[in-house]
Amino acid sequence: MSVVKPLKKLVSCVILDLDGTLINTDGIVTDILKVFLVNYGKQWDGREAHKIVGKTPVEAAAMVVEDYDIPVTKEEFLSQITPMFSERWSNIKALPGANRLINHFKSHGVLMALASNSPKSNIEKKISYHKGWRDSFSAIVGGDEVTAGKPNPEIFLEAAKRLGVHPSSCLVIEDSLPGVTAGKAAEMDVVAVPSLPKQSHLCSSADEVINSLLDLHPEKWGLPAFQDWVEGTLPIETWHIGGPVTRGFGRGSKVLGIPTANLSTDGYSDVLSEHPSGVYFGWAALSTRGIYKMVMSIGWNPYFNNTEKTIEPWLLHDFNEDFYGEELHLVIVGYIRPEANFPSLESLIAKIHEDRRIAEKALELPIYSKHKGDPYMYNL
Repeated sequence: MSVVKPLKKLVSCVILDLDGTLINTDGIVTDILKVFLVNYGKQWDGREAHKIVGKTPVEAAAMVVEDYDIPVTKEEFLSQITPMFSERWSNIKALPGANRLINHFKSHGVLMALASNSPKSNIEKKISYHKGWRDSFSAIVGGDEVTAGKPNPEIFLEAAKRLGVHPSSCLVIEDSLPGVTAGKAAEMDVVAVPSLPKQSHLCSSADEVINSLLDLHPEKWGLPAFQDWVEGTLPIETWHIGGPVTRGFGRGSKVLGIPTANLSTDGYSDVLSEHPSGVYFGWAALSTRGIYKMVMSIGWNPYFNNTEKTIEPWLLHDFNEDFYGEELHLVIVGYIRPEANFPSLESLIAKIHEDRRIAEKALELPIYSKHKGDPYMYNL
């Protein structure tokens, strides 16, 4: 849910963090630490992730070594683990909305800089795998080019200096608390896009907190607005997910009056980490019944405060019977909104039905209806 404070000023340039803001490094960090810590008889469970997000490599190494009581120095830890990360850089995916944002600002001549606590050489290597990114940034500042990393504001002040602009004209986009703190200390406006689930409250000092880059509205900051929304929906690169229909929480039909066809998240941890929580829509195919319009939520459903990220599609058709166990394939083609909390069950239900009306109308448009013929729909 987007939380916006009254704006104090307009901006003319943007300074972006990299890891967790533009590229999906969180899953790689988890994968590598799980493997690495086994060598010392330890198990990474992710509960300490918030301690290292946004930190410099040395600070993060020191925290892991201390918290897990590993018999190595932080320097030895870094020397052992850095090659493991280097091998994965070519596979780090851009987060949803990252390419859209970079291409949009570049096409409108908006000055952009990268400011990351990672060493400059690592930043250059990571972005080299993303077409057009290197030429889009007028300045790149690494954590090894300043005396202190975030939350110290020096890295953002140096970025503004290299752009040749006053700090007050910069908008910072960050995923971590250290980054938000640094941006505000530099007297810049800050948009927080928390990379860790259910951490938005930690970024309350930001001028705006959004769920993902898909939810950024540049015009709020005096920057050129995106022009790609269609009938209240955002076309996205299509993605697929499928499996047998499972029993969910029993809330769909009984509590909401909305029968969802839930999918197990087993085997889809990477997909769930790649796509931000929110309300999406597209096409659904049931192995013995046909193809239907659908709208779905991905996330923790703040009203019910799920402990796990779930996938809850609603097939927009009146079925006379349940179809648990039947194979379901989904083609997701568009985005409607971030997930949000609601003051009452009635307001939640009303919003879900509004999502349905938006999805049903949008799926009649050629930009979305063409995906009804996606081969994945027929590979059941």
